[in-house]
Amino acid sequence: MKRIFAIIFTTSAAISCNFLQPDESVITGTEAQFSTFESVKKAATNVYSYLEDGLTSVEGTMRECATDDAVWALETCPLSTYYDGTWSATQPIDDKWAYYYKAIAAANYFLENCPEDFSEDLYNDNYKENLQQLKLYPYEVRFLRAYYHFELLRRYGNIVIADRSFSGAEANFMVQSSFVEVAGWIAGECDEIARELPLNYKYTFYQEVGRVTKGAAMALKARALLYAASPLNNVSGDKDLYLKAAKAACEIIKLGQYGLYNEQTVNNEAARGLIFGIRRAEDSSFEKANFPTGVEGSHKGINPSQNLVEAFDLQDGTPFDWNSGLHRSRMYATSYRDSRLARTVYFNGAKFKNIALETYYGGANGQPLEGATRTSYYLKKFIREDTEFLSNSISCTHLWPVFRYAEVMLIYAEALFMATGDKSFKGTLDGTNFMYSPLEAVNLVRNRSDVGKLPDSLTPGQFLERLKNEYRVEFAFEDHRYWDLRRWKDAPEAVNVYGLSLVDPFFPDTADKVLVRTSEWDDKMYYYPIPRAELYKNPKLKQNPGWE
Repeated sequence: MKRIFAIIFTTSAAISCNFLQPDESVITGTEAQFSTFESVKKAATNVYSYLEDGLTSVEGTMRECATDDAVWALETCPLSTYYDGTWSATQPIDDKWAYYYKAIAAANYFLENCPEDFSEDLYNDNYKENLQQLKLYPYEVRFLRAYYHFELLRRYGNIVIADRSFSGAEANFMVQSSFVEVAGWIAGECDEIARELPLNYKYTFYQEVGRVTKGAAMALKARALLYAASPLNNVSGDKDLYLKAAKAACEIIKLGQYGLYNEQTVNNEAARGLIFGIRRAEDSSFEKANFPTGVEGSHKGINPSQNLVEAFDLQDGTPFDWNSGLHRSRMYATSYRDSRLARTVYFNGAKFKNIALETYYGGANGQPLEGATRTSYYLKKFIREDTEFLSNSISCTHLWPVFRYAEVMLIYAEALFMATGDKSFKGTLDGTNFMYSPLEAVNLVRNRSDVGKLPDSLTPGQFLERLKNEYRVEFAFEDHRYWDLRRWKDAPEAVNVYGLSLVDPFFPDTADKVLVRTSEWDDKMYYYPIPRAELYKNPKLKQNPGWE
């Protein structure tokens, strides 16, 4: 029987200036904490507990509301600091500096105290099975430590590598390493971890899901190397950095463990395209925030943008063109558009609990209702329609995909294209056989989504733009867009967010596209400011450029 590797408890002690040290409440009773298999498992689970899904982890909502893919239903948005220019080192948003270093400290504490065996339990039931699990825990925890470093890295850029516990004196004088150096350290960790972890836990005694696997370590390596190679962190355009990322993705493809299928990956732990995900217990808070207004109340949540809706191609592979009356008249036709559109957003006329939504002005789910969509769209991805608030009070589980195989394919395509400049390249390069060309890799992702192939006639510039768009539609609302805009240095191009003024529900081609938000942009926003409080604690830390 499958078991869930559950989050058992979290460390909730206050953050001290020595954020690289485990809290005293954790240190107390070290011998007892690591005296039995079950207590060691709890300690490992504590390190897992710092993992955050992207459903409500940023001020209670999704980071997409800080991009051109969505807006908040009300003018006052929990994420407004991101785009109104008011954030600073003293007024940060998504402040995770101390949080992730506490997670890293918990990982180091585990790694430095985890025993190799419980020989006194030799004749106890399940000794061999427990020992099998015990030997894997340090590698799982090392992955988590590397992953928490990556979360810091993409927020703050140059960070401190905390690969061991530090004394108070050391912690407050640690020096940052560069982005590329940290990404290289993460990649090295992942190489060692991947050699020891299984592809899955299907044939183990506990058969637990949700645990770190070989594929997760390899996927983290590929993502970290791609970020290091991207324009934001690779000013010189070093092609060798891209080649490293391409090789890392290629290694995952050659595993043969994962596949691209026309399946619903979200909320599906058995999906072949899922590499690693975070399982969220039964809960209805996400639906309470994001159900269409007019369905069991007013919900005031996330409204996908017209920008995003237009990003989905026609089924024949042609980009959607707002200036085409034909395109606009068939904007929501499932037989006309990329099928991912209908799986991502609710639009006017779409069925919700078998009832057609009315998102137009004056409709049952449209303005001027309080909290009604500002764009004429509601979020569908991750929504569990079987959730109920009023009658049976039904809550559902959610699965947040941290790494999917589709991302591996797009990392492969982007990195190999940028390394070679050739969308059609395949063959052996620097000792690695690349079995797909960048164009073929992108088209494999598109093919299982019932959308036409990208043509061979694309110029290099056109191919790169279509590749970027593929990231956007494939990973909409999976917390990629915000970071992709930054690593590509494309954020200034995405400041205007549009919706649809839908007055006549039967003729979408007569609707007007309206500007619903304009974001402030400054290049300093490519990285978060390091909280000023942390700069006071450690005089060796250097603030990111542009932030005071």
